[in-house]
Formats: sequence, structure tokens, C-alpha cells
Amino acid sequence: MRIFMWSGPRNISTALLRSFSNRDDTIVYDEPFYSYYLKETGLNHPMRNKIIEFYPTKEKEVIETILRDKKGIYYQKHMTHHILDKTNIEWLEKGTNCFLIRHPSKVINSYIKKNKLNSITDIGFDQMFRLFNYVKKNISKNIVIVNADSLLENPETYIKRLCIKLNIDFTKKMLKWPKGITKDFGIWHSHWYHDIINSTEFSQTTNIIMNVPNEYKKIYKESLSIYEHMNQLSI
Repeated sequence: MRIFMWSGPRNISTALLRSFSNRDDTIVYDEPFYSYYLKETGLNHPMRNKIIEFYPTKEKEVIETILRDKKGIYYQKHMTHHILDKTNIEWLEKGTNCFLIRHPSKVINSYIKKNKLNSITDIGFDQMFRLFNYVKKNISKNIVIVNADSLLENPETYIKRLCIKLNIDFTKKMLKWPKGITKDFGIWHSHWYHDIINSTEFSQTTNIIMNVPNEYKKIYKESLSIYEHMNQLSI
């Protein structure tokens, strides 16, 4: 089966990928559209040239890789902001679409520690909502909303619930993994994945809503509206 896990940045998406990659029956793909996104937008991200040289940049080639038949579970960590308005998304019907959401106050405060936040597009909420509505309208079945904060409060209970929703067996390997780098990480891990490389399990968190700096209030309100709408359907 194919699992398309959609997420914005700063949203435990890599920890969840690590959780699935530790299963014996799962192959994972880390951010299939990243190279395409960098090539198409011209954005100057860390390791840009190496990423473009290493991974496919053509939309058709990326989609072919996404849809290849794999034994067992084919788990894909997708970043919503990597999908441009012109990007073909008809292939979403070929798998189970999951949407990983997190309270925008936490996303924003985490994001601005490392990046300049210019618009809601930077944190992926608008693209997330567009993809969610596309799936809801055109596919309808197999939509799974995962709340990152709820998962971190009680990982075992929540991962079991997720496995039931996906109709796959739960394994305790999803809760603890070996510390260090894995072949499943994208080559950008050396810049972005320091925390997850040094982890062995999901980090504990609190459900306290954080204050957002005034300059980001508009982005926060827009994101919160989307989050609250989607969170009504979270597992």
C-alpha cells in the first residue's frame, strides 16, 4: 500500500518518517518533490545544487517514482509547499492520503527560529488545505488527519490508532528506533535533521498554546482557521 503523509515544515514529519522506516515491512521516501520544487522556484536553500544533482527534478519522473510498486508499505513524507499550483496531483488517488497537522502557534514559533517567515505559504497551511479539499472532493475515501500534538502526548496510543485507521498491524518498533543517520533520510539531513538523528523516540511535549509575535498575527489567524477546520476530523 502507498501512504502519502502530507505535512508543513516544523511538524514532526521526519520523526514520523523515522517511526515508519523502523518497521520491517515498510519502505520510505523522504520528500519526493524537494528537488523539483527547488528547480522550479529557483529558491536558494542549503545544499540546493547537491539536491538538484542527486534527485529527479522533472515532475513526470518524480510521479513515476512515487507510483512504483513496492512490497509491503510504501510510506512517503510529502511537504505541502513543494506542490506548486501547476503540479499534477491526480496521482493522489493512487494511495491513502494522510494530513499531519500541528497547532500553528507551535509551527510558527519553531519556524522563525531558523527561517524568515514571509507568508502562510512558507509554513504550508494554504497548500495543505488545497490538497485536503481536492482529496475530499475527488477521492473522498481514505482521508486520515493526524494531529502531531496529540501524537506527542501519548505516542503509543496514537500510533496504534493510526495503524488501525490505515489497516496495518501495529509494531512497537514504531515507538523506538536506533540513534543515528539512516539511509532513508534525504541528503539534506546534515543541515536539517540534527534533532531526529540524535533521537530514539518521539519527544515529549505539552499542549500549551504559545504566544505568536505580533508581526505574524495575520499568518497565525489564517493558519488557525485551517487548522481548526481540519482538526475536527483528526483521529
